[in-house]
Amino acid sequence: MTRYRRQILLPEIGKQGQEKLKASRALIVGAGGLGSPAALYLALAGVGRVGLVDFDQVDLSNLHRQILYTQKDVGKPKLQIAKEKLNALNPETQVDLYETKLAAQNALDILKNYDVILDGTDNFQTRLLVNDACFFLKKPNVYGSIFKFEGQLSVFDTRQGPCYRCLYPEPPVQSLIPNCAEAGVLGVLPGIVGTLQATEALKLLLGIGKSLVGKLLFFDTLSMKFNEMQFQKRRDCPLCGEAPTIVSLGSVTLGSATLQEKGEMCMGEMKDISVFELKKRLDKGEELFLLDVREPHEYQWVHLQGSTLIPLKSLSQRVQELDPQKEMIVYCHHGGRSAQACQVLKEKGFQKVKNLEGGIDAWASQIDPSLARY
Repeated sequence: MTRYRRQILLPEIGKQGQEKLKASRALIVGAGGLGSPAALYLALAGVGRVGLVDFDQVDLSNLHRQILYTQKDVGKPKLQIAKEKLNALNPETQVDLYETKLAAQNALDILKNYDVILDGTDNFQTRLLVNDACFFLKKPNVYGSIFKFEGQLSVFDTRQGPCYRCLYPEPPVQSLIPNCAEAGVLGVLPGIVGTLQATEALKLLLGIGKSLVGKLLFFDTLSMKFNEMQFQKRRDCPLCGEAPTIVSLGSVTLGSATLQEKGEMCMGEMKDISVFELKKRLDKGEELFLLDVREPHEYQWVHLQGSTLIPLKSLSQRVQELDPQKEMIVYCHHGGRSAQACQVLKEKGFQKVKNLEGGIDAWASQIDPSLARY
């Protein structure tokens, strides 16, 4: 009663809610920038069991954003340090460690013992794996991601709404997307997003408030603005749609080998165009055909003026709508899907095709800051 008094005073929680938290279990996949604040606040809130999945060691470059670790922890396993810190803050919370890489072979066994899953990973392959495992186990997945100065947050729970694949049906080739080490990140950003993930997890465990199921929350540190976009379950989703093609976790795949090969072919054979070069050519009045290969809800959110939308998934079937004689600039969010689209077009005989480096996000950040970013 003394430790949690301020929380118990809240009528929405009370003693009964605090006891519910004590009996609850939360798993965090990734003990880095997002997982650090999430783990701290879940333990401090009185969650009975907190599981951590990670296999990395503390690096000096982690310290500006991963608040579980200090200078003296460099070179040590993250999970051992995390357990010591969490136990020191709240010895009543049981901390479970899974010092392994999450894979199709172990994901179900690890996730099945928890009530809510927090995804603090930084790559599309693992995000899809977490998403799909949560679908098969019927567990809510609190998703967070960060990029430079911006963060995203959602809750995927197919018992009530869409999944990650409904939002991103064609994740880009991982090698084409810069990570924090390549693009950089503002140190406080993962602290904000990870804390928001903990907030959503606590609401789910307590059964209070409204969750972010079916909503994607955007946060921009530079403008200090929050924006929200709604999205729905896709009827053609390969996982939770009407005719699913993913029927077991063993069949869960990003298509990483095939996708990687396609990405490498695109990068090796395809010509790119920078946002600065495109701006220069448009300003000259050159006739360029702008092809957007994102999803309709992304196009509705923001797009380049005069562009034509043909989602990547339907490009092969609609290629007859395009003129191979026109010089075509293909773009998506960051450049991954458009790279795949360029390869598809080249295989169909299109030669005047260029991929926009960095996609519309690069255009918005470097050319036209008035455009919405997500």
